[in-house]
Amino acid sequence: MGNKKLKWCWKIKEGFSVMEPNERLSDSYLEQAKSSLLRAEKDLDDKDFLWATVAIYYAEYYALYSFLQKIGIKCENHSCSILAVARLLGEDKVKTINLHKDKRIDAQYYMKTDQEPKIRLMLKEAKIFVSSFDELVSNLTEKEIKTYRKIILESK
Repeated sequence: MGNKKLKWCWKIKEGFSVMEPNERLSDSYLEQAKSSLLRAEKDLDDKDFLWATVAIYYAEYYALYSFLQKIGIKCENHSCSILAVARLLGEDKVKTINLHKDKRIDAQYYMKTDQEPKIRLMLKEAKIFVSSFDELVSNLTEKEIKTYRKIILESK
């Protein structure tokens, strides 16, 4: 991951900004993530594969963003948010969301048929992803929050 991309995220209008860590907002994003998983499950059961795929991606994004809110990083650009988390937690932590982001784009813009088994697998992976961020966010210490904030600020 390039440091240039992180620097770019500081410069764009909807990119990074530092604020006070917000536990209430972080919790809200986690709840939205869980709600989106339920929505994805219902859409999948209704054979609405497009919206199931979209809901799966957003469930993951909300979970990821709950982490950023918990450490006090605001970012309205999805790519930058994912880059920040990759920088802080490692590429493995964002592998699933990166893959599903591409699948969401494919579902929205390039309609494909016979996607149900793949989307069911995505939902299973998304549940694991959201659960891992729920656990991570729930167990963050003040020391870890300060360390993560420092690392992101150093990317300016």
